[in-house]
Amino acid sequence: MHWKKAMVTGGAGFIGSHIVGELLKRGTEVVSIDNYLSGSPLNLVEYKDNPLFKEVVCDVRSRGTLKKYIKDVEVIFHEAASKKTICLKDPRMDLDINGKGTFNLLELARDHGVKKFVHASTGSVYGEGYIFPQTEDHPLNPTSYYGVSKLAGEKYVRAFNHLYGLDTTVLRYFHVYGSRQNWTDTGGVVPIFIRKMINKEPVEIFGDGTQQRSFTYVQDVVNANMMVCERKNSTGQAYNCASGINVTIKELVDSISRIMKVEPNIQYKPWAVGDIKVFSIDNMKIRSLGFDFKTSFDNGLRETIRWMIATKGQGRF
Repeated sequence: MHWKKAMVTGGAGFIGSHIVGELLKRGTEVVSIDNYLSGSPLNLVEYKDNPLFKEVVCDVRSRGTLKKYIKDVEVIFHEAASKKTICLKDPRMDLDINGKGTFNLLELARDHGVKKFVHASTGSVYGEGYIFPQTEDHPLNPTSYYGVSKLAGEKYVRAFNHLYGLDTTVLRYFHVYGSRQNWTDTGGVVPIFIRKMINKEPVEIFGDGTQQRSFTYVQDVVNANMMVCERKNSTGQAYNCASGINVTIKELVDSISRIMKVEPNIQYKPWAVGDIKVFSIDNMKIRSLGFDFKTSFDNGLRETIRWMIATKGQGRF
């Protein structure tokens, strides 16, 4: 299905900018919405001269400003979010962005005839798992402010689908990694570990390193976003958007070390508040749509390492 015009919130962010690029490649007009609290203009620089692209500095909490750019938008990819790493610092802002911001967009989508709303959620809405592997029917009991606020956003999405027939789909992301990801200490664990090994700094592991994650390469996530837009039976559904590749944090360090051929200086720290010990994710529901996660963990790491070495020192974040 070809969309004439799309809005991508968080368009200057890690995943959002990759979605922007994919849409432009498909000939879709794209409006990027970002307040640049965590996104970077460098993530969009290659699209600046594309006549189909419009970059807007805007916060999703500002309904009035968003309204100026909703005209003729057919599909919204809602990637903007207050990240887990800052929710403890300012939980009220976390709720404001992830709850109120989502509600603003849904109201505008309803009132202006948007045909599809794809909502980026997170595996954190499940909380600590006790039934494995976790399907989409697993109880939703988040253990962090971030998980709670993202679940609030999900519930608004479901309500607008139920009350107004808005065509919505929720994708629950799990530990997405790849090029353009924030490598500062508020970023993702994969680029943080790579950065520390590049700079020969200590690699900090919180807990004992046995906590399990399901790392998913960014292009696979982009492809999942595109697919749910093409499948009418995805309407009103939520999907685990996870590769199913289970890796412990210690195994992550070992894999990066092996690929980079460096010996890490590992320092163990106390467990982080709200950290979930195990993610064992069932992704059969999204696979039933015909979707396939194509990037192996090693190949994804190699691409991420290659990008970080190439862009080191460019002030991206």
